[in-house]
Amino acid sequence: MTMPEPDLVPLAAIRAAAERIAPFIVTTPIIRMTPSGFGLKAESLQPVGAFKIRGAFNAILSLSDAERQRGVVAHSSGNHAQAVAYAAQRLGVKAVIVMPENAPTIKLESTRRWGAEIHLVDFRGDARVERCLELSQERGLVIVPPFESMKIVAGTGTIGLEILAQRPDVRAIYVPVSGGGLIAGVAAAIKQTDKSIHIIGVEPELANDAAQSFRAGEIVRVPPEQTVRTSADGLRVPQLGKIPWAHIRTYVDDIVTVSEDEIGDAMRKIAAEARLIAEPSGAVALAGAIAHKAEPGSSVAVLSGGNVDPKLYASIIESA
Repeated sequence: MTMPEPDLVPLAAIRAAAERIAPFIVTTPIIRMTPSGFGLKAESLQPVGAFKIRGAFNAILSLSDAERQRGVVAHSSGNHAQAVAYAAQRLGVKAVIVMPENAPTIKLESTRRWGAEIHLVDFRGDARVERCLELSQERGLVIVPPFESMKIVAGTGTIGLEILAQRPDVRAIYVPVSGGGLIAGVAAAIKQTDKSIHIIGVEPELANDAAQSFRAGEIVRVPPEQTVRTSADGLRVPQLGKIPWAHIRTYVDDIVTVSEDEIGDAMRKIAAEARLIAEPSGAVALAGAIAHKAEPGSSVAVLSGGNVDPKLYASIIESA
C-alpha cells in the first residue's frame, strides 16, 4: 500500500505565518554585493543568526496553550536548536534540545544560553531522532521538527514573500538544501505568486542527497558518516523530509552541488563584498549561483546563517 502524497502549503498559510511571527523576527535586507552585483538575503542578521527562527516561532505560536505548557523538544545540529531555544524562552515555554555530539561549540553554547535543556547523542545513524521521540513520549513534550512540518515550511516561506517585496525584478533564487524545509517554503511562496521565477537548490558535493533525489525522482539517503565530511555542518542531514520533498518535486527547477573549495571562496567573497559573516552552510547558495553562472543583477542567494566557529572562519578566510 503506497502512502498518500503530503499536502502542499498554500500561499494563504505563508501569509498567515508572516503576520504571526512578525513581532519576533527581523525583516532581513537583501544586500547587493559590490562589485559582483549578487543579492544576498541576509538571514544571518536574525536574532539567532539564522533563518530557522521563522519556522520555530511559527510552530510554537501555532500550539495550543495546553501544548505550550507541556514544553517542546527538538533535534538539531545547531541552528534549529538555537531557534527553538530562543523562541521558547521568548514565549515562556520549556525547551529540550537533542544535539549530535559533534555539533559546533558556538551553536551548542548559544542553545544553552537561551535556557534549553540539552541532550548530546551520537551523530551517526538516527540517534538524535530516536532520542527526541523518547523524550517526547517520556515527558509529554511536543516535538518541533527541523523540517518535516507544514508549520516550519510555512514559516520559511515568509523569506520568499520578503524577496518578492524587496526585489520584484528577481528572476532566480538560490537556496541551501538540507532537510528541505527552507527551499520548500521559499519555493512555495515564490511559485504560487510567479511561476516564471527560477528556484535552484544548492548543497555540498559531500552531502548531495537532495541532488541525487532530484535526479532519481525519489528520496535518496546519504549516510551521516559520509555527510559529516562537509564543512557545512547545517547541511549534513542524510535525506530530505517527505513534506519538503513534495514541495521540491512540485516547485523547484534544479538542485546543484558545490565543492568545499567553492564554499570557502563564497565565504570570502561574502566577507569582502557584503561585509557579512557566513557560515559554510550559509555561503552554499552564493557558491551555487557563481558556479551556475547566474546573472548577478537578477539573482538572489539566501545567506541562511552566520553561526560559525571563529577559528574555522579565520582559517577559511585566510586560506585564499
